[in-house]
Amino acid sequence: MMKSKCSGVLMHLSSLPSEYGIGTMGVEARKFVDFLEAAGQSYWQMLPICPTSYGDSPYQSFSTYAGNLYFIDLDLLCEQGLLLPEEYKERDWGNDPKQVDYGKIYESRYPVLRKAAERFAEQIPESYETFCRNNAYWLDDYALFMALKEAHDGKPWQEWEPELRNRDKNVLDLVLLKCMKKIQFWKIMQYLFFEQWKALRTYANEHGVKIIGDLPIYVSLDSVDVWAHPELFQLDGDKVPREVAGCPPDGFSADGQLWGNPLFDWDYMEKDGYSWWVARIQYLCNVYDMLRIDHFRGFDSYFAIPYGDANAQRGHWKQGPGMDLFSTVEQKIGKQNIMAEDLGYMTDSVKKLLSDSGFPGIKLLQFAFDSRDGGGDMYLPENYPENCVAYTGTHDNDTSVGWVTSAEPEDVKQAFRYLHTDTAEDINWKMMRAIWESAAGLTIVQAQDLLGLGSWSRMNTPSTVGKNWKWRALKGSFTSELSEKIRNEIKIYGRCR
Repeated sequence: MMKSKCSGVLMHLSSLPSEYGIGTMGVEARKFVDFLEAAGQSYWQMLPICPTSYGDSPYQSFSTYAGNLYFIDLDLLCEQGLLLPEEYKERDWGNDPKQVDYGKIYESRYPVLRKAAERFAEQIPESYETFCRNNAYWLDDYALFMALKEAHDGKPWQEWEPELRNRDKNVLDLVLLKCMKKIQFWKIMQYLFFEQWKALRTYANEHGVKIIGDLPIYVSLDSVDVWAHPELFQLDGDKVPREVAGCPPDGFSADGQLWGNPLFDWDYMEKDGYSWWVARIQYLCNVYDMLRIDHFRGFDSYFAIPYGDANAQRGHWKQGPGMDLFSTVEQKIGKQNIMAEDLGYMTDSVKKLLSDSGFPGIKLLQFAFDSRDGGGDMYLPENYPENCVAYTGTHDNDTSVGWVTSAEPEDVKQAFRYLHTDTAEDINWKMMRAIWESAAGLTIVQAQDLLGLGSWSRMNTPSTVGKNWKWRALKGSFTSELSEKIRNEIKIYGRCR
């Protein structure tokens, strides 16, 4: 995977400081790149940058291709002449700089973006037309879908009129004529998003920082992906899921996890040469420098839960596509820079799939000690192979400081013994040093661990809704003193670029 050891930081765009309620691709994103460069880091890992739907989760999106309009930087639009300062600076973006207020963001941002789109439409550049042509295979359906959602007050497509739900061609042709300006708005926003994204990624790369993106295995039921391509999913004649995705009960949740995503019709996809997956992976590998595939074990076998169940207790395992999918993808687009999130219920067949793929898997230090997961010795740093990505914890885990207060006391004692400490003081640094010292080709630490933050800054607690994806770093948190400390630490372990 990597020619030498290196390290990176997990920090979603939404968590960056900002005057406008949520992190964006503006000046603070560039300051964070500068911090990573000064700290000797090689990678910036983000969560999915797609638009979020119910619950604000980046793993429940209206589109697998589109960018999240919340991340468009308003100051950059102002510099382009698309906004005036008074049109956005005095709006209510929420009053807690440590938390995203998604309700306020939703109410305040779209009126501002519409003003920008109106000005943009007055003099459309040729690059916009090129963008629309090159991305028509997903952009046309996405813009139409979002315009229709807007016309239906945000209701899911399953509640639209039958002719729209079933994509009657004659009716859709009329909609395209009637809603031309509304459809254009969504296309303009995607153009502006990806112009800012390209500029940020270029800046990062020029400063020696590569960006790791995230491919969620599943898509949301209320998404353009399912509406436009129902044949790809396990739906009945009324386009209702027969079963949905989730995880079985475990030490963290007695009811398991009910994600609710529709399941793929793998038999259909195989006959189609996995064209949807080929296009999706190729697209995201062009957007990012490295791609993390979420819930990799779901490609070996996946957990199917009867649609309508309140929890995952009646779920059962079904066979996935296995190596056939990844062999097909590599045959069609070549070898890509991919890592596999292989956490969860491990079997010999999952381990074989990871080995056959050649992708680096994930090792999680917290799992070495946490009896709720039962990960065991395979997650101890001395057992990490070179071809892996090691974490103290991911976005689904507590922070290191938070973990020692939330885990079972015996598990914490075991961690202390392993880390040669009698106290939780500086536990975040002790846990980070443990993975930095390992043989793992790449190590990633949460930004919250670098800042020594507790459970209140946790990004996500699985199986809960309403309190996740909100953490934001305070302005000035990533100081030169901190970057110097990190650089000096990782130098010891040969990870400083």
